[in-house]
Amino acid sequence: MGYKVVVCGATGNVGREMLNILAERQFPADEVVALASRRSLGTEVSYGDRTLKCRDLAQFDFAGYDIAFFAVGSEATKEFAPKAAKAGCVVIDNSSLYRYDPDVPLVVPEVNPEAVDGYSKKNIIANPNCSTAQMVVALKPLHDRARIKRVVVSTYQSVSGAGKEGMDELWDQTKAVYNPTSEVAPEKFTKQIAFNVIPHIDVFMEDGSTKEEWKMVAETKKIVDPAIKVTATCVRVPVFVGHSEAINIEFEDHLDEDEARDILREAPGIMVVDKREDGGYVSPVECVGDFATFVSRIRQDSTIDNGLNLWCVSDNLRKGAALNAVQIAETLGKRVLKKG
Repeated sequence: MGYKVVVCGATGNVGREMLNILAERQFPADEVVALASRRSLGTEVSYGDRTLKCRDLAQFDFAGYDIAFFAVGSEATKEFAPKAAKAGCVVIDNSSLYRYDPDVPLVVPEVNPEAVDGYSKKNIIANPNCSTAQMVVALKPLHDRARIKRVVVSTYQSVSGAGKEGMDELWDQTKAVYNPTSEVAPEKFTKQIAFNVIPHIDVFMEDGSTKEEWKMVAETKKIVDPAIKVTATCVRVPVFVGHSEAINIEFEDHLDEDEARDILREAPGIMVVDKREDGGYVSPVECVGDFATFVSRIRQDSTIDNGLNLWCVSDNLRKGAALNAVQIAETLGKRVLKKG
């Protein structure tokens, strides 16, 4: 007997990717329902070799369903996720709404699978921010070996992190650069994104950091270890899919770059591609569609005691969102629900 599964926000980038990954990983589902807003009623979406017609989220009865993946943003999640949870359906939420709630586990299965067991307090599990998810997969096995004191991370985040509107704006602005008669003003982003980088993701906070930067700090502490100090600079770049991160790590104990490379090669969810030659590293274009988090450019930082640098790349629609959500469901199934 398999699971009865709901995907809320099935017409968006992440919702479509969730359906793809459920099919690719052969998640044991007896029934999969695609939900969207009323304006998308009847829209067809792909689930493996099948086509599903979207039903209305506002009218849907979650009773009798096992797992609901939410990819609809915080406002809709706030309205509908508690209804699903109350009906006995476990919510796996991709928005930021529940990530910092002490009664809601924030889970990256390669890092803290045991946290899934805390789902029953609210019947909700939170999916982390895309930039945090890939980073903590790389940090955890190194932390287990040498205890991380401090992380300095600079992100290079693709426009798909801002949804379809972000991707469309990059596409339209790029075309406009080559057509002197047309101009596409920034709407989704605060400045032109084509042929540019923007050191601003989400809203500014009182201390000068952005909400995206704050998320990386708070989520790393919740998922890995509250003692880790994190400082982040998050930047939007003109890449369609795939987030990249330059990560500087300071450890309590010495960790040799060769040992770090070996540890990461054995770590779940990590693919090490690290040759000191032309092209001996992974760029975002190459990671699209892949399940792995790729790590390259592993090297000692001689400016501090016990320091390492590394380059981390992942498909943000997959590990940063949809894949991690499906992995949470798989972990929940193995540890708790035990169907399929």
